[in-house]
Amino acid sequence: MQQVGPYVSDYGLEHHGIRNIRVAHWNYSTAGLVEDAIRRQEVALAQGGPLVARTGHHTGRSPNDKFIAKEPSSEGNIDWGKVNKPIQQANFDSLHQRMLAYLQGRDIYVQDCYAGADPDYRLKVRVITEHAWHNLFARNMFIQPHPSELKDFTPDFTVIQAPGFQAIPEQDGTNSEVFVIVDFSKRLVLIGGTSYAGEIKKSVFSYLNYLLPERGVLPMHCSANIGPRGDTAIFFGLSGTGKTTLSADSSRTLIGDDEHGWGPNGVFNFEGGCYAKVIKLSPEAEPEIYATTRRFGTILENVVMDPNTRILDLDDASLTENTRASYPLDFIPNASASGVGGHPENIIMLTADAFGVLPPISQLTPEQAMYHFLSGYTARVAGTEKGVTEPQATFSTCFGAPFMPRHPSVYAKMLGELMTKHKAKCWLVNTGWSGGGYGVGSRMKIAYTRAMVRAALDGRLGQVEFVADPNFGLLVPQACPDVPADVLTPKSTWTDKAAYDAAAQDVARRFEKNFEQFTPYVDDKVKAACIRSA
Repeated sequence: MQQVGPYVSDYGLEHHGIRNIRVAHWNYSTAGLVEDAIRRQEVALAQGGPLVARTGHHTGRSPNDKFIAKEPSSEGNIDWGKVNKPIQQANFDSLHQRMLAYLQGRDIYVQDCYAGADPDYRLKVRVITEHAWHNLFARNMFIQPHPSELKDFTPDFTVIQAPGFQAIPEQDGTNSEVFVIVDFSKRLVLIGGTSYAGEIKKSVFSYLNYLLPERGVLPMHCSANIGPRGDTAIFFGLSGTGKTTLSADSSRTLIGDDEHGWGPNGVFNFEGGCYAKVIKLSPEAEPEIYATTRRFGTILENVVMDPNTRILDLDDASLTENTRASYPLDFIPNASASGVGGHPENIIMLTADAFGVLPPISQLTPEQAMYHFLSGYTARVAGTEKGVTEPQATFSTCFGAPFMPRHPSVYAKMLGELMTKHKAKCWLVNTGWSGGGYGVGSRMKIAYTRAMVRAALDGRLGQVEFVADPNFGLLVPQACPDVPADVLTPKSTWTDKAAYDAAAQDVARRFEKNFEQFTPYVDDKVKAACIRSA
């Protein structure tokens, strides 16, 4: 086996059962990985320097193909069900051995990195990939050790990713040829049959979500930033709610855009990069993120490019609505060098309500915060997915259900305890529709949302009058700098007031129906905070 690269670890591939590889490329730099990815015709080079990658049929995660190996050490801690589906350890072992056989005689790429900016809680991750561009993705997304730490780098867990290797469903117990499987006892993730790079990122996140609660750290699907006076804020939200956009505020220092831990030392980023949606990205509204799509080292997934001029068209969704950019965190001008912050003073929970009934900003009591954290509400709009003809409510508990191996109540309890201990305020921010639902009203102006979030974080909203929303019980501010007063109360923006009342009651009932699954796990105060529909 030939091993090349600037930093080859003494903890070699034989420890992973990998043998007879043609060439193992270790810890290549960004330039080296870009060079190899282009030479191997894995990607194309766009004007300005970013790489453009096509992921084929799979342009997003494959949640139905995600499994957890059922084994004694973790079996009792997993919230088994539609999200955390079991697979027999024998099936995992069989896939693992066949994947190792598949890799023989091929080139592979190895990237050793950290997950977790807090030195007290960081984990060593080894990502082994079939293609150079996926290894660059890992290099972008995780934290780079100092070169002196790579010689004896011994991973705490490993990801092996081979898009060209496919499962045999009837033999392996999978749903398709695609598989994303973790075995917690072996500290190993296997990914095959898909080129979508996000599976690498999210498999590491899922691993941390299982491991860190036992170490007293709450893992969170959120972004985080720090204000001029040193105040930390975290932003929960599902895809499309504005989590990345709102946290990349030029007036605040960005800790990270997607995955963090909240532990004894405060908040810390799990990652060293960002993975932002870029469909219809605006250079005026989102200048920091837009600029990254023109930089060397960025990977653009499924972004359309003119084959002759190599000019990008970020508005073209012909391949997918889920176009993505992967780039190092320091591509954002105001990014934190340390990736850590203090205990948050403010928590923002983002939703994109396509029904147009939730207030654009409201303050939550601690009990309401727990209710909305467990609910994890947003809404999909018509036209974004086949068969979706009207807005659909989506509930993803903890704002990240697909990545939470333990029962949601574990994470919710930790959040409640941390909020109480550190006296954090919580705000629900609706970045969705105003003046009517999707197709009638319009999307909330990002300038208004930014103004409301800034007023919440700097304390100005704490000085105004609040009125309880009659449908949801949320405390709604009656004034906000740089935002028209009528925008703050959703019913006032609707022409048809009766239609608003009907839509609000419908959404409230959806909340109640979804929350029934959590009532056995929460105390009476949280139950009392539940929405009461008429």
